[in-house]
Amino acid sequence: MSAARWQQLQLKLPVIQAPMAGGATTPQLAAAVGEAGGLGFLAGALLSPAQIREEAGKIRALSDKPFGINLFVQGRPQPNPAELALALDLLKPWHAELGLDAPAAPDSFCQPFDEQLEAVLELKPAVASFTFGILDAAQMRALGDAGILVVGTATNLAEGLAWAALGADAVCAQGREAGGHRGTFIGEQRQSLRPMLSLTYELAQNLPLPVIAAGGIMHGRDIAAAMRHGAVACQLGTAFLRCPESGISLLWKQALATAKPGSTRLTRAFSGRYARGLDNRYMEEMAQWQERLPAYPVMNALTGAMRAAAAKAGRGELMSLWAGEGVADARELPAAELIAQLQAEWQAAYR
Repeated sequence: MSAARWQQLQLKLPVIQAPMAGGATTPQLAAAVGEAGGLGFLAGALLSPAQIREEAGKIRALSDKPFGINLFVQGRPQPNPAELALALDLLKPWHAELGLDAPAAPDSFCQPFDEQLEAVLELKPAVASFTFGILDAAQMRALGDAGILVVGTATNLAEGLAWAALGADAVCAQGREAGGHRGTFIGEQRQSLRPMLSLTYELAQNLPLPVIAAGGIMHGRDIAAAMRHGAVACQLGTAFLRCPESGISLLWKQALATAKPGSTRLTRAFSGRYARGLDNRYMEEMAQWQERLPAYPVMNALTGAMRAAAAKAGRGELMSLWAGEGVADARELPAAELIAQLQAEWQAAYR
C-alpha cells in the first residue's frame, strides 16, 4: 500500500482497533474508534455471512468513517479421529463439573470462509485483514477490484514476504506480546514468537509495503517506539477491552482490572491454536495434553459449550480470557477518551 493510499483513510491517529473475535469488538466500539480518528474493525471470523452483513450495517448506521473487517483464512476441517476422541474424553469432567451433558462433536466446526469473503466483497469496507492463512491470487484480485485494502498478518519474515509477493497492501506484524490467537501459517507457532519491536523492524526493513505493529501496545509511548522501528500504524486490542463499548462480559472486565504483569500465558487447550490469555486453572490442568488436541477450529468448537456455561456461571477459571502481555496497563475509559490519551502520550513521546 502506498503512503497515498494509507492517507486516504484520513486517520487522525495511527491507531487500529484490533479485530478481536468472540464478541469483544462491537459495532459501537468500531464506530467510536473511527469517530475518534482511528480505524475500527469488525471481527467477522466467527460470524455467519448474514451476521457480518448485519454488524457492518450497524457500524455504518453509527458512523460514516472507514472501518475494516477481519476473517480467518481456513478450509473445511477434517479432524483426526484419535485427536477428536481424546479431546471429547478430556472434556467430560469439565462438562460434568458445570452440569452439562457429555461433550459431542458439532455438525460444523466453523463458518464457511468462501461465503464470508463474498459478504466482505459485497460490503466493500475500506480494509479487509486476514489471519491464520493466506489468500489465493483470485481472492486477492477480487478484493483489489472491489477497492478494498488488504492487510495480511505475519508472525515471521517468511509470512511477510508471502503477503508481499501476493500483492497485499500492508502487513500486520503480530509480536509475541499480543493477546488472543497467534496468526502463524508458515512454520511452527511457538517458533514465531518474536517481540513486537524486533519483528516490526525486520519486516519494515525487508518488505516493500507498510507495516502495522501489534502486540503489547498500551500507551502512546509504545506507538512512538513502534513507529521509530518502521511501523506506519499500530494495532491495539487489549487496550480497548476495558472500554464500555467492548462487548466482553463483566467477569472478563473484572479479571482484566485486577490482572498483574506476567499474568498471561500461551495455551492451545481452548482452541487448538496457541493463544495468549489470563492464566487460569483450565490452562494449567490441560497443559500436559494440549499438544495432542485437535487443531483450530475443531478444538475451539468442542470447548464452545464449556466456555459458554462457565461464563454464565461466573467461572472465570474455565473461560478463555484472552489478553496481551500489557494487560496490567489496560484503562477503563470510553474509546474516544482512550484515543485522545493515546494521541497526547504519542505526541509527548516525540517531544
